[in-house]
Amino acid sequence: MTGKKKWVFTLFITALISLLLFIFSIPTFSSSYKPFSSSSVQRGPHHPPAFAYYISGTRGDADRIFRLLLAVYHPRNRYLLHIGTEGDGDERRRLSGLVRSVPAVRVFGNVDVIGKPDATTYMGASNVAAVLRAAAVLLKVDGSWDWFVALSAGDYPLITQDGRYAPTARGRRQFTSFFQDIDRHLSHAFSSISRNANFIDHTSDLGWKEAQRIRPIVVDPGLYLARRTQIFRATEKRPLPNAFKVFTGSPWVILSRSFLEYCVFAWDNLPRTLLMYVNNVVLAQEVYFHTLICNTQEFKNTTVNKDLRYMVWDNPPKMEPLFLNKSNYDQMVQSGAAFARQFAKNDPVLDMIDSKILKRSGNRPTLGAWCTARTGWFVDPCSQWDDVNVLRPGKQGKKFEESLKNMIDDLGSESKQCI
Repeated sequence: MTGKKKWVFTLFITALISLLLFIFSIPTFSSSYKPFSSSSVQRGPHHPPAFAYYISGTRGDADRIFRLLLAVYHPRNRYLLHIGTEGDGDERRRLSGLVRSVPAVRVFGNVDVIGKPDATTYMGASNVAAVLRAAAVLLKVDGSWDWFVALSAGDYPLITQDGRYAPTARGRRQFTSFFQDIDRHLSHAFSSISRNANFIDHTSDLGWKEAQRIRPIVVDPGLYLARRTQIFRATEKRPLPNAFKVFTGSPWVILSRSFLEYCVFAWDNLPRTLLMYVNNVVLAQEVYFHTLICNTQEFKNTTVNKDLRYMVWDNPPKMEPLFLNKSNYDQMVQSGAAFARQFAKNDPVLDMIDSKILKRSGNRPTLGAWCTARTGWFVDPCSQWDDVNVLRPGKQGKKFEESLKNMIDDLGSESKQCI
């Protein structure tokens, strides 16, 4: 390269670097955020509800867990992420690194990753133990949330956590019309109902489950072996108990903090007695909370017989629902459910939900009323925020609110409660 060409090349590189430094020094392209902290989050009966999310997965699920976290993230909520014993320390550390890459998470500090894992399997009682541990951890680190939501890596939300995205004045004219349909959200709908309500699909009509899932005696190795193996089945079956009435239903629940405090602290012996009983049940997570809440006088009238999930089942149903795809999208949206399951990793329908409902992309949280930065290629709209306690309800959010109110109005119906 001649001296003249070297000089031109050096000048070009210098100009390019200067231009990039100038661009990224402009506030519009920066990822700066207002110096709010967790102290700016206000909780209690006179403020919007807060949710404690327990998101669990197994080996290879770090990316799915992180994507789900971003889809349900809000500074007011609390999150506990768990990769089961099948995963390794490197995957948990990578998940922790992904979590720390989110500006709001670094400031609000409301996401934790379990370092000492539990077994996370569908069959046996070890999953109930993991859920109870998660509830205990969430109560310990921050006991001011209102509802506990258990999700797996195969789940995804169908609504946002709060209301409309509200960009700053400079960006409002350009982007408001694009984001005007972000109006399906959870917090505003739940703010209109009793915070003692428990969304738990349940029935005492055991049907075929009595012979196949309740009376058979099993042993779950996940409770005592470091590496889980298949459950052991006894040849004998046991009769149904008469000290309490057995209920069963969907394992996917949304439980009130007051009920989970009872489960964890157990001021009478029923929670512990039931733990001993479901230790030998094939699918303990379909029995434990359902039986406990319906046999406890203090909480039996707080049940809403819905799990707020959209699922499609085989007939007869198998252990897990069918995988959802683009062909299910319209039914999912029209179902009025808050969440759907189950999805294959990176299925294209997840991109549809991100684009049409959540308005998120890449490694960015779902847009909400708390996000105030201008959107763009180089800017995460949720890298700047204002008052995270403000909700902006929209048309579809109000419909979801009405649906919840109708469910609560049915609390007095015997067909909907612990029968």
